[in-house]
Amino acid sequence: MNRYFPVFLDLTARSCVVVGGGPVAERKIRGLLDAGAIVTVVAPDVTPAVAVLAEQGMIAHVARRYRAGDLAAHRLAFVATDDPDVTAAVADEAREWNIWVNAADDASQSDFILPSVLKRGRLTVAVGTGGASPALARLVREEIEAVVDDDYAELVDVAADVRHELRQRGRASTGEAWIRGVDTDVRRLIREGRRAEARARLLARLEAEP
Repeated sequence: MNRYFPVFLDLTARSCVVVGGGPVAERKIRGLLDAGAIVTVVAPDVTPAVAVLAEQGMIAHVARRYRAGDLAAHRLAFVATDDPDVTAAVADEAREWNIWVNAADDASQSDFILPSVLKRGRLTVAVGTGGASPALARLVREEIEAVVDDDYAELVDVAADVRHELRQRGRASTGEAWIRGVDTDVRRLIREGRRAEARARLLARLEAEP
C-alpha cells in the first residue's frame, strides 16, 4: 500500500502536460487552468470543450499521439488514455526526466494521486483514500459539502483580513486563540451578511487574548 504526503502545489505559470483528450483529461485540464498552470495537451482527438480551450489560446494542443520526448521541459505530467501501453510509456519517460506523473485510474503508475476536492472561495477541502476507492472519497466529500456551506468562503476572507490587520499591528495569535475567536457570534454575523461586524468581533476577540 502506497503512503501519500498531502500537499497543495503552487502551479502558477508552471508548465504541465496532459496526454489524452477525453472527458477525464478535460477535468484535469480544467483543474490545472484553475490553478494557473500552463497546459499542453497531447492527443489526436479532444472533447469539444477542450477544442474550444485550444481555439481560445487557453491551452496548447499537439494534435497527435504521444511520442517520446513530449514530457521535456514540463513540471508535471498527466496521462488519461485507455491505452495501457501509452500510460506505461508516459510513466517511464516521466521518471527518466524526474517529472511527477499522474495516471488516471492507475495508482501503480502514478507518483501522486488527485483527491476529491470541495471548494468554497479560498477554502479547499481535499479528501483522499490513498487510491483505495476514489468513489468513496467522492462520497465523503459530498457529505462534507452538506456541512461546509458557502458561508465558509466569506469566513475565510474575514479571517484573512483580520490576520493581515494583526500582523500590521505586530500582534501574533495562536491556533487555539483563533479557534476560540471564531465563535458562534462571528459565524452568525457571517450568515446574516454582516461582514464588517464579524470582522470587528473576531479582531476584538483575538486582541483580547493574552
